[in-house]
Amino acid sequence: MTAQDSKLGDTDGKIFVGKGDEQAWLTLALANRHGLVTGATGTGKTVSLQVMAEGFARAGVPVFASDIKGDLSGISEAGEAKDFIVKRATEMGLTFQPDQFSTVFWDVFGEQGHPVRATVTEMGPLLLARMLDLNDVQEGVLNVAFRVADDNGLTLIDMKDLRALLDAIVPDSAKKGAGAETDPFAAIRKAAQGFGNVSKATVGTIQRQLLVLENQGGTKFFGEPALTLKDFMKTDRDGRGMVNILVADKLLQSPRLYATFLLWMLSELFEELPEAGDLPKPKLVFFFDEAHLLFNDAPKALMDKIEQVVRLIRSKGVGVYFVTQNPVDVPDRVLGQLGNRVQHALRAFTPRDQKAVAAAAQTFRPNPKLDTAKAITELGKGEALVSFLEGNGTPSMVERVMIRPPTARIGSITPEERKAIMDASPFKGKYDTAVDSESAYEILQKRIAGTAVTADSATGGSGGGILGQIGSIVGTIFGTNVKRGRLSAGQVIARDVTRSVTNQVIGGMAANIGKSVGGQLGGSIGRTLVRGALGGLLRR
Repeated sequence: MTAQDSKLGDTDGKIFVGKGDEQAWLTLALANRHGLVTGATGTGKTVSLQVMAEGFARAGVPVFASDIKGDLSGISEAGEAKDFIVKRATEMGLTFQPDQFSTVFWDVFGEQGHPVRATVTEMGPLLLARMLDLNDVQEGVLNVAFRVADDNGLTLIDMKDLRALLDAIVPDSAKKGAGAETDPFAAIRKAAQGFGNVSKATVGTIQRQLLVLENQGGTKFFGEPALTLKDFMKTDRDGRGMVNILVADKLLQSPRLYATFLLWMLSELFEELPEAGDLPKPKLVFFFDEAHLLFNDAPKALMDKIEQVVRLIRSKGVGVYFVTQNPVDVPDRVLGQLGNRVQHALRAFTPRDQKAVAAAAQTFRPNPKLDTAKAITELGKGEALVSFLEGNGTPSMVERVMIRPPTARIGSITPEERKAIMDASPFKGKYDTAVDSESAYEILQKRIAGTAVTADSATGGSGGGILGQIGSIVGTIFGTNVKRGRLSAGQVIARDVTRSVTNQVIGGMAANIGKSVGGQLGGSIGRTLVRGALGGLLRR
């Protein structure tokens, strides 16, 4: 424990969160048991989130947090010793010392942070169907499309790849004469129909939903270089955890895109990280703001897998903290996995509100000295009811506390400050330039032009040419040209190799090289990658 940490109130293995009749400490060794931060708008949820994020970062734990209003960006700048802040710190026995934390900004749209991209292949049909709000029949056709892409060596990277593939599997109703030109997609259409009825109307509906997603910014999200999630798990030169902030003010205008993107991140972390067991502190803490969007209208199959991922990702050393207005926003079976609780004020103006307050009170371990339901409605700004896991893993009795003041700035930063941080980012240049490697769209266009391999060789899955043959051999070695399932160690290596090559392809000249090499070889290696833990689990 450093002298500075003593002044801030933190001790080895614990984060000081607030003080009332008792002090509230969050134990790092139990922080991967997940948590929940709730309260009405304007009651101090963001400040509580910042206090915990600061504590984790000081302890060397990397943090990822979505920033809905931009207020969390202030964590990157030193706080100011304002009168009310100094007064609150003094009342808690703290010496206020301004501090700031190494911060990386990310933005799906690439406007206020580094671009965040994933490939269509990695997203997979399950999460993509939720993103597009497809029904069961439409989701089934999307699954057929992904299977056909696997079997034909058609790598799905961006939106135009998926559109081209959907066009290729649409039944061809035109009658051809004996001398008519051969359909370049005949084998693909036949393969698609072999998995079930693929109608033109259903494909057309999916295409229209893709247009909606494109209008919401989905075109920028799907592509390469794809995000390497381990870039979130870095520490700075002082050994403090990096604070990764997803700029989500614009992203939240597309709630399904927002929720599905964060769910994809969780599933990818679950898939990529090894088992870690109980650690002295988490490898990463993940704050999921506006968490109710994740559960709204989620089908039962998806809810089952969300619960499974939340339950099991703890063993990978990742703590997930949901931030929402009311505990009832989170389903009971997920709520039961969230051991660390911070409850800010709720208002009870209507009978429905009163029921919500009563339900929130029942989620805490009772304290004989406190009327929990009454206290929830009486909490002032900055006050909260807290219950953190104790040494034996059981929740402590609920306590009413005043949340400690953050040491970094409270509120947003200026555009000039944001630009300076991005210019000094360790990831500057890694993701900033999009790369358009050869993939399904280019391959299908070649078939139309008569420059691609024949339909018979295409159904063989080798991709054509010497690079395609090499790719098929490598795919056999790594097991990526077999039926989709959980990633083996070899497949993980294959994906990492493919990503590593792609991430080095920067600029126009390199992009052209990627079109001839990355697409053909990478397509064979990676065409059957697991598309997130949820998709893989559902196919079991």
